[in-house]
Amino acid sequence: MKKFELRILAADRVFYQGEAESLVIPTGDGKYGILANHENTVIGIAIGQAEFTDGDGKRQAAVLSSGICMIEDNTVTVLIETAERPEEIDRLHAEQDAADARRALEHHGNVMDARRAQAKMARAMSRLKAMENGEID
Repeated sequence: MKKFELRILAADRVFYQGEAESLVIPTGDGKYGILANHENTVIGIAIGQAEFTDGDGKRQAAVLSSGICMIEDNTVTVLIETAERPEEIDRLHAEQDAADARRALEHHGNVMDARRAQAKMARAMSRLKAMENGEID
């Protein structure tokens, strides 16, 4: 299978850098797939689970925060605040985040508070779903 260069860059680390055969990212409109020689474009990433097949053919998963994906000349760069592998997620912490977000949604004071709570809930639920799946949706 044809390959492309993939860089997944979180604010605190290089999550992945190397060849890849495919990438599927979460967007506001659903999942978006990328293969080698994709047209140049910029895509908004939504909070959720991404999956990719690395250059060795191994499938990998990641829970991403929102961000952007830039595709240019067979190089895909994903820029996000956070990226986690399912095995890196602390279940108790994710469950506590979900509970905190539920309370915030019930008692939000304004639109911005509600949006922050919704984003926190989406991230917590994505993290828990990734843990339950063990690897990939």
